[in-house]
Amino acid sequence: MSTIDHRPSNNGRGSAAWFQPWTHIRFDRRSPGYCRVTFHHPPTNTITATTVAELAELVGLIEEDQDLNVVVFDSANPDFYLADSAGPHAMHAWLDLLVRLSRAPVVSIASIRGRARGAGSEFVLACDLRFASRENASLGPFQVGTGVVAGGGPTATLCRLVGRGRALEIVLVADDLDGPRAEQYGYVNRLVADDRLEEEVDQIASRLAGFDHDAIARTKSCLDQVEALPDG
Repeated sequence: MSTIDHRPSNNGRGSAAWFQPWTHIRFDRRSPGYCRVTFHHPPTNTITATTVAELAELVGLIEEDQDLNVVVFDSANPDFYLADSAGPHAMHAWLDLLVRLSRAPVVSIASIRGRARGAGSEFVLACDLRFASRENASLGPFQVGTGVVAGGGPTATLCRLVGRGRALEIVLVADDLDGPRAEQYGYVNRLVADDRLEEEVDQIASRLAGFDHDAIARTKSCLDQVEALPDG
């Protein structure tokens, strides 16, 4: 696990604004172009109204930072990436921050170790890239199994990633997918051996951090526009 540093960096424009009294997330500004964000809400990284509010503030900083190219999201708990809420939280605010993250002019990477279920699964689907531990990753939307409709942006993203048939299987059966099945279906980009996950994701993020910010932002926008075009 990387060393967590709450100190603001002086590298990026406005980076001092990243110094926030957050309680559920921590950040390590490794370079002007690269930030690592760690979920740290013992015991299981349960998503609460506080988590949503802090992530919304973070996304706002990501949107405004002209030096930042890539943000990696990982977890301090090897068994839980993000757990679904144990109680109600602001659903509109949650879905809004997921949309904003997916459209932000930076590359967001989910480095998944442990369980990412329900809203945790929604979060990793909002990220641009998903790399998961081969030995220790579990993903799945369980909402239908509890009588809740699994809808909105994350479900649409899942359908685009894996296809309608597999998306229906994942959502309606409401079971967990281990790492190999998630990779087979296209739920994640790549599996990495657990002891190599942090190093490999760091190499990818460090490479992206050195690229041109505008080129990354415009390329993401172009791909989003192509994806939105109607068939035929």
